[in-house]
Amino acid sequence: QVQLVESGGGLVQAGGSLRLSCGVSGRTSLMLPMAWFRQAPGREREFVTSLSSTGFTTNYSDSVKGRFTVSRDNTRKTLYLQMNSLKPEDTAVYYCAASIRGGVPTSRTTYEYWGQGTQVTVSS
Repeated sequence: QVQLVESGGGLVQAGGSLRLSCGVSGRTSLMLPMAWFRQAPGREREFVTSLSSTGFTTNYSDSVKGRFTVSRDNTRKTLYLQMNSLKPEDTAVYYCAASIRGGVPTSRTTYEYWGQGTQVTVSS
């Protein structure tokens, strides 16, 4: 089993920045592909970004490309999401996820482990 715990959410004005963290525990001897998803009220959970187990390969949704940066520190067992130039439409609960499959998946159905989420609210 793998446990994921997100932190770092909060309220920020449009144009501001936040950094989310996701701590990994459990079967951490495995280096797994990981991702961030988000879910706004009344909407489906959507892909934000994913990162290979080594951290060398990434995917980003078009809506965040150029503004968000995903990274990981495997020695600290932590996944990060640096969010810059935030917009009100970025408001959502952000979830980190881990997959036991290879590659850098973007579909939420390929992720077996999920955190509880952290709220990000961007005011206009």
